[in-house]
Amino acid sequence: MIILLGASGFIGQAIADALRDADLEFAPLGRRDVDHGDVDALANAIAAHDATFLINSAGYTGKPNVDACEIHKTECLDGNATLPGRIRMACQRAGIAFGHVSSGCIYAGSRPDGSGFTELDPPNFCFRTDNCSFYSGCKALGEELLADCDSCYIWRLRIPFNEVDSTRNYLSKVMRYERLLDATNSLSHLGEFASACVQSWQRRIPFGTYNVVNTGSITTRRVTELIQENLPGERRFDFFDNEAEFMRLAAATPRSNCVLDNTKIRQTGIELSTVEEALIDSLQQWRSPVAS
Repeated sequence: MIILLGASGFIGQAIADALRDADLEFAPLGRRDVDHGDVDALANAIAAHDATFLINSAGYTGKPNVDACEIHKTECLDGNATLPGRIRMACQRAGIAFGHVSSGCIYAGSRPDGSGFTELDPPNFCFRTDNCSFYSGCKALGEELLADCDSCYIWRLRIPFNEVDSTRNYLSKVMRYERLLDATNSLSHLGEFASACVQSWQRRIPFGTYNVVNTGSITTRRVTELIQENLPGERRFDFFDNEAEFMRLAAATPRSNCVLDNTKIRQTGIELSTVEEALIDSLQQWRSPVAS
């Protein structure tokens, strides 16, 4: 039995689908079922379900974007920094391993040689470098609380997308923003990310931190070109002249734009497509969400 926290969220729903596809039994425990931040209650829930593994996809992202985290700092700190530490305590008390969905937003740019950051590179977009959003700072703190844990996975997600139109889908955001900032980023296809998380436990790959992103990186302009090439109808995209103009007119806090290296996760045998392949596949299957 696997316990899944945050199953109703954008990431959690994808992980739930991946667990079903893998024919793995799981229990989605929402905050109404158990207080995620109550160590005793969570440990008791783990024992009650006779769980052998826990996946945490819960967190605070802010709506409509990370600017909201600058206002709701208490919720952001609790959901992204404090919560992972409490989950660790509960899982250790129950004697099980766990996986935590983190974020690649704790980096900015790329390595000096232009390559992507590896799991060994310290975050450079966090409170310790004093140049980050509050959200990124909290996500980095969350990882620090798990850094010496020898029974957990830290899965770094980066700008999720898939084929279903959604306010949380990066492709949907690109299509709807009035103006865009051209930047180079790593991205994560949501389905591939969720599958990689599940496979980590199925294959029993070594515990530790993994950049779970598609291979390579891509610019925002190239993403818009792929949208124009693969979706019918005329779409025109307008771009800010530079990041300074973007920050002056459209953002309340700095944004993370970064490139991550996914060699470590691929060396375990878990496959991830290239970012262009994943984008093209999503756009060619583009659809509206199924009404519930």
